[in-house]
Amino acid sequence: MDYQAARRHMVDSQVRPNDVTDLRIQTAMEQTPREVFLPVELRDQAYVEREIVYAPGRALLRARDFAKLLAAAEPHAGDIVLNVVCGSGYSTAILAQLVEMVVALESDEALAGAAQENLTTLGCSNAAVITGDPWAGAPDQGPFDLIFVGGAIEKQPDALLAQLKDGGRLATILRKDGVSRGGVYRRSGEAIAFAEFFDAATSAVIEGFDQPKAFVF
Repeated sequence: MDYQAARRHMVDSQVRPNDVTDLRIQTAMEQTPREVFLPVELRDQAYVEREIVYAPGRALLRARDFAKLLAAAEPHAGDIVLNVVCGSGYSTAILAQLVEMVVALESDEALAGAAQENLTTLGCSNAAVITGDPWAGAPDQGPFDLIFVGGAIEKQPDALLAQLKDGGRLATILRKDGVSRGGVYRRSGEAIAFAEFFDAATSAVIEGFDQPKAFVF
């Protein structure tokens, strides 16, 4: 399979036509081999237009959803970023090309090890993977300009929002009443506001970020 041609086609057909005009994002996604972040048996699916589950509770978002969420997050060259639930490291590898430093947080030790190996192989010297509770974040490493959550959540992540700098952003997919919407939380002083940007295809909610089911009599 010609992965380089597949990457170009992915950007041309799934990213550019969906209002992702930031050339930095387009270039990073065209140059980063998604297949490297998947098990060998799934690599031929790396550029299909759907979400790809590759480990329990971990998936590569559709390229369209990932790119739109990243664009909504407005990553800046000088940003210090926390990538929550980094999985095998794809989102971290993209972010590392756009910002100053990325702290990647993963709860699964095997995935965290794989992510660090992938990032090292690709020469991402401004990214480091740590193991910990995604819901708790990495308070000792912050505060952060941007927190990027690599999946869907059902409730406001207050512990993570507390780790944002004033003016900082947290990008995620918020799932409510069966509908997933990509959006960004912004901190202004003590105030937090959430703005929705697009409909997302993902339905899987990250463990620990789900809303407890209410008991019904």
